[in-house]
Amino acid sequence: MSKPVIKVENLGKKYIISHQQQNAKGYKYKALRDVISDGTKTFAKKILKPKSKETINPTQEEFWALQGINFQIGQGEAVGIIGRNGAGKSTLLKLLSRITEPTTGRISIQGRVASLLEVGTGFHPELTGRENIFLNGSVMGMTRVEIKQKFAEIVDFAEVEKFLDTPVKRYSSGMYVRLAFAVAAHLEPEILVVDEVLAVGDAAFQKKCLGKMGDVATKEGRTVLFVSHSMQAIAQLTKRCILLNKGGVQFDGNTDKAVGLYIAGQEDGTESPAFYQAPASKTGSYLASAQVHSSEDGVQMWGKAIEFEFTLQVDEPSDRLRFLVEIVNDLQQPVTKFWLFKEDAPFFTKSGLFTLRCQIPKLRLYGGSYTLRTWFFKRSAPHTLLESLTNICPFEITMGSVERPGLVGYEWKPNECSYLEDATWEISE
Repeated sequence: MSKPVIKVENLGKKYIISHQQQNAKGYKYKALRDVISDGTKTFAKKILKPKSKETINPTQEEFWALQGINFQIGQGEAVGIIGRNGAGKSTLLKLLSRITEPTTGRISIQGRVASLLEVGTGFHPELTGRENIFLNGSVMGMTRVEIKQKFAEIVDFAEVEKFLDTPVKRYSSGMYVRLAFAVAAHLEPEILVVDEVLAVGDAAFQKKCLGKMGDVATKEGRTVLFVSHSMQAIAQLTKRCILLNKGGVQFDGNTDKAVGLYIAGQEDGTESPAFYQAPASKTGSYLASAQVHSSEDGVQMWGKAIEFEFTLQVDEPSDRLRFLVEIVNDLQQPVTKFWLFKEDAPFFTKSGLFTLRCQIPKLRLYGGSYTLRTWFFKRSAPHTLLESLTNICPFEITMGSVERPGLVGYEWKPNECSYLEDATWEISE
């Protein structure tokens, strides 16, 4: 590892959380008489009873958001931080950004830190975009001359030139994020910390930000810490990942293995996420159900066989009926597609319910989150669309132990959405 710029040793953060208690009548709220009565009792206890060495308050509880965290991050590393909601990701970033103090342990940071933890971080709502750029830069320790040198790049990246002299309180959340990220990324901090805030932006801006963070780490030699629930974005930007679970480090290492462990931890056995069922009220010709049969208990391994199962309800048979499927990543970019082509499909001549199974012997998509997009239409001039569904049957792909080339700065392009030639279909009634 290169020279460490972040050292975290035995880090812990404790909060005191409160609980409501029911009163004698079973109510959770307190009337004024209850407040006066409780206050009188407390006052009397303080006078009449000696103070004990340890007082236990049943309405309060200690909660460790983080405990026993240890790691080092080198200069120029792009590191992902993932975990379920409540795992401690945002708390960790707040500690690293020195927004809050740790309860235990210590953090050593070499260099300036720019953090983007929530929409509008560090912005004053009454100031204009132009004024906030200079304010934010000053907070980060930049001189006015340095900010002026980067000003044009910031405005160009954020694409808010038209509204630059408008108070930011009138900006949309997307405009806030554009300007905040542009400032954080272009004012040359040694360490850039980004939370899930990028999810507010549109898909095009997310790609732009991922590309910029890749450049910051690889070309400019700065350090990036990136928190996201988008496994596609994590895999695209980072090679190392820290997986948090219940306030501790579950895994620290290769991104693909971390993503695989994270995905496996999401499976609770109560439902199949890679499943779609049409509403009972649906009529006509439509997709009645869809399911992804992955290679290993809800997680699809790279390069392994996969099966997609669809059930079509056909109201009016026709030899012009067609069914098309796209696999879409979580940046809403189609990455590959396959369509049913059978010269003797039974729904050409019969109506009813038909089961379609599509088998792909080797699915080679990079680790991340994917969904399906389907089109059911009648081929004509022009085509008659019977139904189109998006974001159905979410499933995950992990690289496992497969070595892959670096993905920093990589992005899918629309023309990369090619047909799968080796997809085989079976139809049953």
